Amino acid sequence: MSANLEIRARDLLATAGIAVGGSQPWDLSVHNPRLYWRVFRLGSLGLGESYMDGWWDCPRLDLFFERLFAAGLDRLGTRCWPALLLSVRARLFNPQSTRRAPIVSRRHYDIGNDLFAAMLGPQMVYTTGLWEAARNLEEAEVAKLNAVCQKLALEPGMRVLDIGCGWGSFARFAASRYNVQVDGITLSRAQLALGQELCGTLPVQLHLQDYREAPRALAACYDRIVSLGMFEHVGARNYRRFFATARRCLAAAGKMYLSTIGSNRSVRSTDPWIERYIFPNSHLPSIQQLGTAMEGHFTPLEWLNWAGDYDRTLMAWHENFSAGWDKWSREYGERFCRMWRFYLLSSAAAFRTRRLQVWQMLLEPLPS
Repeated sequence: MSANLEIRARDLLATAGIAVGGSQPWDLSVHNPRLYWRVFRLGSLGLGESYMDGWWDCPRLDLFFERLFAAGLDRLGTRCWPALLLSVRARLFNPQSTRRAPIVSRRHYDIGNDLFAAMLGPQMVYTTGLWEAARNLEEAEVAKLNAVCQKLALEPGMRVLDIGCGWGSFARFAASRYNVQVDGITLSRAQLALGQELCGTLPVQLHLQDYREAPRALAACYDRIVSLGMFEHVGARNYRRFFATARRCLAAAGKMYLSTIGSNRSVRSTDPWIERYIFPNSHLPSIQQLGTAMEGHFTPLEWLNWAGDYDRTLMAWHENFSAGWDKWSREYGERFCRMWRFYLLSSAAAFRTRRLQVWQMLLEPLPS
């Protein structure tokens, strides 16, 4: 059985130009022959966990996944039981309910501000940068934040709501450079603590709050709303409520900027490995799901795709993370470091091959 699985695996990889024991940077070195059984049984979960456990290696994981995605081999994992189980769960329950929403903060965003500060650029923007004219990650971060502020046509004195404010990167930037007042909300206690410290005396207020808890008193209170890299945690069951809440908080003449990773297909669950180890209870929207959710609340003025920029951003994050590998290995363990590398480089390849998109949307509210 084991020999047959290995032959089948080698044949499938060959269709993507990947060899086991080959000399190319995208080829695999297999250290444990049980790898094949684990992957065929568990799909992406088995592939990721076996890498974390040191069962296989590859000099350039991003190139390995680039070929894997281009050949469509990742789709085979959707037939394995972990993916099917997640799909069933999403149909029966609301994985992103108010009670469950903070789980991703505890398991991802709260793992250590020191790690994120070292990996991200100086602005601590945990979403794609804009690389059109940027020479490095810092410039790409600044270009992204400037682009958002300019699309929103921020003017001094405006009041802005940042849904999913993270460490307050946009809030600090907009308040200091565009003289606006920003209220930010996050579910991460670690992000909140550092964000409040970094914002200092700026006209910024950051709060530990779920977007669904926005009080009715905030109706039409904000001139602008921004949400960068948070919508991935909203979930399909909650999309309509998200846009309804944003519409209620936005002035009639206001604008909203939404940045989210997007899926090419309408599904209700995420990749099993990502679900277990990186972003629990996450979900990537499709164009159809976004359109249905916005209907009656917003209309797009602009809808762009920055997938290529996210590829470059993730590669820059990986370079920063790898520079501190010894430190992170001591603090978090070797298995964590391999997990994090797998996350960053597989994600970079997903954007490179357009397996994933990252949409930048400027939205206008529709009349109530």
